[in-house]
Amino acid sequence: MDERAAKSSSRRKQPAAKLANERLILALLRRHPSLSKIEVSRLTGLSVQTAAVLINKLALAGLITRLAPQRGRVGQPAVPFELAPGGAYALGLKIGRRSCDLVLIDFLGKPVWRARHTYAYPLPGAILVFLSENLPVAVKSLPKLRRARIAGLGVAIPFELWNWGEAVDAQKGAMEAWRGFDALAAIRALSPFPVTLCNDATAACAAEIFFGQGWRYGDLAYFFIGFFIGGGIALNGALFPGRSGNAGALGSMPVAGGAVAGASRQLIRRASLYQLESRLRAAGIDPGSIWRTPETWDDFGAHLDIWIDETARALAQACVAAISVIDFSTIMIDGLMPPSVRARLVARVTACLRELDLQGLSPVEIREGTIGADARAIGGAALPLIERFGG
Repeated sequence: MDERAAKSSSRRKQPAAKLANERLILALLRRHPSLSKIEVSRLTGLSVQTAAVLINKLALAGLITRLAPQRGRVGQPAVPFELAPGGAYALGLKIGRRSCDLVLIDFLGKPVWRARHTYAYPLPGAILVFLSENLPVAVKSLPKLRRARIAGLGVAIPFELWNWGEAVDAQKGAMEAWRGFDALAAIRALSPFPVTLCNDATAACAAEIFFGQGWRYGDLAYFFIGFFIGGGIALNGALFPGRSGNAGALGSMPVAGGAVAGASRQLIRRASLYQLESRLRAAGIDPGSIWRTPETWDDFGAHLDIWIDETARALAQACVAAISVIDFSTIMIDGLMPPSVRARLVARVTACLRELDLQGLSPVEIREGTIGADARAIGGAALPLIERFGG
């Protein structure tokens, strides 16, 4: 390569390196309450001058904001910076078996607008009507000058919905409408923003890593309990989607137990909310609050106690299987449930895990997820933010 070609190549690499460093700074500010220019320099290895230039640029773009100087120390007072909540926004559409949600989140992952629609079972036409009616309302909820800061629309959707018609008590053949339906193309036709599509449980895992505490644990297995249980995987603190976007299909794990001694069934048949729903219906109890108000269920009494115990026993087996393949340090459990129920479930899984044969396996910590019932919708919204600003 001659000298002129070398210089040209160097100039092309500089913008890419600069963008990578900007994304690194944003990621650090997402994981720390605030940082000064000197602290950013120390954490990134960049010179103080380079860190200062990049921070000033991010502040000028409105992505970060300057805080009051920290006085009372020797020398020049340090000026910390933090992410600006209004620096960017994103939309997330969650398509579930009993409900769909559309959320608008700020740069910190906090929902600033939301809409929910419940139904007996999902159909493509109804989902598109819900989106077409609510998407303009979500956008107009922001001041006009901030609407240009919407990064995109992320869609969190279960794969192969047509396979679950019987489980959701759909009319015979109704769920076949999903087979061959190009959800991405149909939603793009309604959205003025870029659209990204992801498996719903993988999206929930993305929310935990990007906005929650999942990034702290390096290699992480993540379970999300909705109508069906699903999961996601993080390796080295980053979401691992796999070759087809289906990595962490933990609901498909075989677990022992059930009516037939020695028989095994997929985890999805042993640790999902539809089992609780079915149990309540059989007892003549309305299970509707599971889907209408996932943060505050009705009092389900002993039926909930039994579901927690059965779910925990199945989950404990799945945890052993997971750490047998990858030496996960942490397993997180979240779901479409009140925090108090999630806490009881995690405690019971931890207890059940102690009863299993763990010879040859490293200890693993079972933790509660930190995002909650909105994890799939917020995870959908995280996708365009990750794409534009990095994870």
